[in-house]
Amino acid sequence: MLQRLKLILILLLMAVPSFINSQSISKENIENAEKLIDLNFTDAERDSMQGYLEEQKGNYDKIRDVKLDNSVMPSLLFNPIPEGFVFPQTADVKFSEYSTTLMPANKNDLAFYTIGQLAELVRTKQITSVQLTKFFIDRLKKYDTALHCVIRFTEERALRQAKIADEEIAAGKYRGLLHGIPFGVKDLLATKDYKTTWGAMPYKDQIINEDAIVITKLEKAGAVLVAKLTMGALAWGDVWFGGTTRNPWDTTKGSSGSSAGSASSVSAGLLPFAIGTETYGSIVSPSTVCGTTGLRPTYGRVSRTGAMALSWSMDKIGPICRSAEDLAIVFNAIYGPDGIDQTIYNCGFNYQPSINLKDLKIGYLKKDFDKQYDFHKNDSLTLAKLKELGAELIPIDLPNYPVNDLAIILSAEAGAAFDELTRSNRDDLLVRQIKNAWPNSFRASRFIPAVEYINASRVRTLLIEETQKLMNKIDLYIAPTNEGDSNLLTNLTGQPCVVLPNGFSDNGTPTSITFIGKLFDEGRLIAFAKLYQDSTDFHKKHPAMFK
Repeated sequence: MLQRLKLILILLLMAVPSFINSQSISKENIENAEKLIDLNFTDAERDSMQGYLEEQKGNYDKIRDVKLDNSVMPSLLFNPIPEGFVFPQTADVKFSEYSTTLMPANKNDLAFYTIGQLAELVRTKQITSVQLTKFFIDRLKKYDTALHCVIRFTEERALRQAKIADEEIAAGKYRGLLHGIPFGVKDLLATKDYKTTWGAMPYKDQIINEDAIVITKLEKAGAVLVAKLTMGALAWGDVWFGGTTRNPWDTTKGSSGSSAGSASSVSAGLLPFAIGTETYGSIVSPSTVCGTTGLRPTYGRVSRTGAMALSWSMDKIGPICRSAEDLAIVFNAIYGPDGIDQTIYNCGFNYQPSINLKDLKIGYLKKDFDKQYDFHKNDSLTLAKLKELGAELIPIDLPNYPVNDLAIILSAEAGAAFDELTRSNRDDLLVRQIKNAWPNSFRASRFIPAVEYINASRVRTLLIEETQKLMNKIDLYIAPTNEGDSNLLTNLTGQPCVVLPNGFSDNGTPTSITFIGKLFDEGRLIAFAKLYQDSTDFHKKHPAMFK
């Protein structure tokens, strides 16, 4: 039976099949493999096929002799740009006024100040970057035992950077709102001189001796890296080799994932902001349960150089913050080409802190909102609040394609990204070994035929075109965070989204709403989210244990 399973893989024409040995391929092997991929060949066709399959088996062996680091991208790059798409031609950013910000009477209140507020305190020398950095490092150390959100402190580096920031500000060289502001990053971003573990036991001692471009850009803006934060192992869930990252609102529960530590730390006031990543919900989901405000940028907006690859055509990097405008502040520093990541587009970012709802065509997924689901009441109140503010909500439907079935694209790419882990059997070292976890998913992905992967990509092209037709009619739309196909669909098309708190569940944990924008239109999307937040206070509520 084992021999038969091994040989089935050969017929599937996968990019990098596994466990193939030197035994010959029989017609019986082929016939058994047909059942897995719903095909039916004649005996004569199987006989004719044997030579090709033997040849392909040899191809696989030679390809495997080439060492492929996780950082090596496929030569076929995903293109999310619909036919006739016109890129924004300008770059114009303006932030709110923070000049009235003063040091709080209780220093602990700094834990929940926004980036803009902290920036004003640093700029006006009401507090130094060194003092602020030590404040957040102390909070991380104090509460990490409860949350398990830190994989590694970068304290020496942080204090060195903070000292430089203070010296520059004292000399009149102010770099902007991120100058001297501490932050953390999900531990799939490489950091020079510090381990980058990807949250996974097989890589817990891995050193990638470079800084990810996102970190480099943030430090150029003057930000101070204080910690590498937890993530679900290889970007799934909230379980890593050191345990489960906890939700600050209920520490008996996990923080969801995979940007588990990023959302948990910001929610608890342990950091002003953190960097997360999303392939399929990894910013949206932990931001929802932790009550943070997250931005998943347009695919092709933020360089992934120095980041762990999971799915080359779906991975995106974005900020997790306390408020919508904080998203704009961080995004303004990290977006744009780096000359290395060939998927990044050179397109300007436009943001103004005010927006007129009367000027917007706002869609909403009426059929999804009309369903009975968890948090339906809070979502209905969000729609009512927007109408109260003057929004005219237009009912829309998403393109009708088998969206959930297109997830095989992610599965196939993830299987290729961790090909060596599977073939070496080191996947046994991962903590989560349940049916619904990476080890089993990686193995199953080896049975996705290349033909089916490519055809799924072709359907994805149709989905992109139809989604663009929809977005041509509106400026943005509103979706329930966890209901319907919107989350996966927009991860496939590359659409940006903002997820933000909109209330609380019966057990006291946060709920969220999701706003989805046009490609490369993060500025308007964030401004819309800010308008909603300015009229509510959900983002200003914080877990009692960490105040």
